[in-house]
Amino acid sequence: MHEQAALLIIDMQTTLFEVPNNPTYRETDLLANINELLRKARSTSTPVIYIQHQEKSGPLVVGTRTWQILAAIAPLEHELIVSKHAEDSFLGTTLDDELHTRNITHLVICGCRSEFCVDTTCRSAISHGYDVTLVSDAHSTINRKVLKAELIVAHHNATLDGFGPEGRHIVVKPTSEIAFAE
Repeated sequence: MHEQAALLIIDMQTTLFEVPNNPTYRETDLLANINELLRKARSTSTPVIYIQHQEKSGPLVVGTRTWQILAAIAPLEHELIVSKHAEDSFLGTTLDDELHTRNITHLVICGCRSEFCVDTTCRSAISHGYDVTLVSDAHSTINRKVLKAELIVAHHNATLDGFGPEGRHIVVKPTSEIAFAE
């Protein structure tokens, strides 16, 4: 993996895992894979950046239990948390500045929801000049009226693989193929 990489974990917040009668697709595998990515990143001193969505009302109000990042993948004290208010992790946030400060040029992206914040952030990262690796088995969603979660994840893995202009693109790989430079 490129030595200027960072692991970006998007919206792994309690409320997204508490939707009645609509569990997160492959939740156990998702958490295991993100934990494996965390282990790999931390063991190589690769920066880990959490994206945490917030809203003025509802379950994503700052400080509420449902707004919290899942304890199973909780950030360490020194790891950066960037707050956002939109699907795009770059829009109106400090993310781009934080990445530039750390000389990051490559983002390894995982998290929730595949069709909203994960997809939008991957595409926006390309527009902001970053290379992207989307971890195929470390992003997820729930069933929707039109598509089941399994198909949404598969669709985004297929659609985003190779997306981007010449010289800068999204690569889709499973957790087992992710390696961070020492």
